[in-house]
Amino acid sequence: MLDAMRRSITSEHPTSVGNGALMPTDEYHLIVVGAGSGGVAAALSATRLGLRVLLVEKSDMLGGNATRCGVNCWEPGVGGTGIPFDIYRRLKRLPLAVGIYSFGRHFMWRRPDEPIPFPGGEQVVDPTKHYLDSLLRHGTRNLSRDEALAYRREKWHGVLFEPDLCAQVMEELLAETGRCTVLKNTAFTRIIMDGRRLAALVLSDGREVSAPFFVDSTANIHLAVACGCETMLGQESQATFGESNAPEEPNDRLNGVTLIYRATPIANRSIEPLPPEIPADCWWAPRFPVAAINHYPNGDLNINMLPTMEGREAFDMGFEASYAECTRRVYAHWHHNQMTFPEFQGYRLLRIAPGLGVREARRVVGRAILTQHDLMAGLNRQEHSDIIAIADHAMDTHGASTGRAGTREHDQPYGVPYRCLLPRDVDNLLVACRGASFSSVAASSCRLSRTMMQLGQAAGTAAALALDQEVDLADVPPTALQDRLRDQHVSLEWPMPAQLVAHLMNEDEDSRR
Repeated sequence: MLDAMRRSITSEHPTSVGNGALMPTDEYHLIVVGAGSGGVAAALSATRLGLRVLLVEKSDMLGGNATRCGVNCWEPGVGGTGIPFDIYRRLKRLPLAVGIYSFGRHFMWRRPDEPIPFPGGEQVVDPTKHYLDSLLRHGTRNLSRDEALAYRREKWHGVLFEPDLCAQVMEELLAETGRCTVLKNTAFTRIIMDGRRLAALVLSDGREVSAPFFVDSTANIHLAVACGCETMLGQESQATFGESNAPEEPNDRLNGVTLIYRATPIANRSIEPLPPEIPADCWWAPRFPVAAINHYPNGDLNINMLPTMEGREAFDMGFEASYAECTRRVYAHWHHNQMTFPEFQGYRLLRIAPGLGVREARRVVGRAILTQHDLMAGLNRQEHSDIIAIADHAMDTHGASTGRAGTREHDQPYGVPYRCLLPRDVDNLLVACRGASFSSVAASSCRLSRTMMQLGQAAGTAAALALDQEVDLADVPPTALQDRLRDQHVSLEWPMPAQLVAHLMNEDEDSRR
């Protein structure tokens, strides 16, 4: 089957994107389930390399957390080149679609005797900054408080974007390849296994689709779970992986979830009334949570309550119940901000995101497991020959129940091995999302959208190499995969090579391939 599918890579087949129509055949080179950051990147990288890809998404929108859930910020961090940069350059063509931010105010950046000036941290579009400025996080670990504050203000910049336009750009880039079928509002209902291989999926419309390789980029690794893969959920004990930041005993706690909401400026200042059934007090925590507040390029505010709900509470309640409760908390939080900080009386609540921003769920047990040891060792001391993505975000948890709330920064980037995408139990499946093979501690760092895109780009590229070389996924040569990724402008070293830096300086160049 692998040989037959390989021979058909260059065949001409009509495709369609976004309208729900399948290709004439229901056989593909790669099927990607879940169109979040990792899934979109997997589909895009594979189609650019000549594969026919089916991308299946259960919601009505591509992009997952970054779009439908309103998490419109790519935080500072290494990596983030390749496909994220392609998306950024395409967004730059559109008015008020994207910008690079610098920090504004912060509730902790004040003297002890000063009143709290702001209900959290503020990110403001800074036209003097470039995409290259957004590719750094590490460096504050051994600095004093004042030195770290100065470093963050000078060095930490991220990307703010319009979620709907980001989803639009993702669809456009996929459509331009001519090889991707996107099915939205579609899920798989049943799998067909052939020993240790996933053979086919039955979709929610009853049709059966097959491919030699699959990628799971779903919110809770539903495909890997359906295949019987071993998974992890909650916090492992210190003894499990020897991690100092892990709890002494294992537990079922998860990183917090957020329901993002958006406010827009108004001409006449006012305090919006609370719905009659919503209390004005914070009933779910000792005090109202702080928020990360991003300025959209058009002047609206994106408000990310940190967090809106404990992760395990949301997991146990299920989406509908947790979303309803989080919506009530959003109204109370917004009312509190308007009452406490008068500047917000110049805004009105415009929109609540239709999806919850989830930071942690199930994780697969892979052929390698990224742990705190990798994060702290960094690229200089890691002993992996198959690194396919780099990151440097802090170990970062939200919510009192995690037991380790707060952040722990790194002094250098670390790498993610390709084997973290390979479940131990299925031979033709890749997991390219926050459910890849990470310990809970490592997942608190390696969970951001651009890092997930790096995992997806590696997954799609690995599938193309496996077909081309007629090998299984685990037998893809790491050096060949890394070389292909470098050819696609993926950052695998630090500092970045000069050639990659030069590529990133061309922000306004057409990103079509």
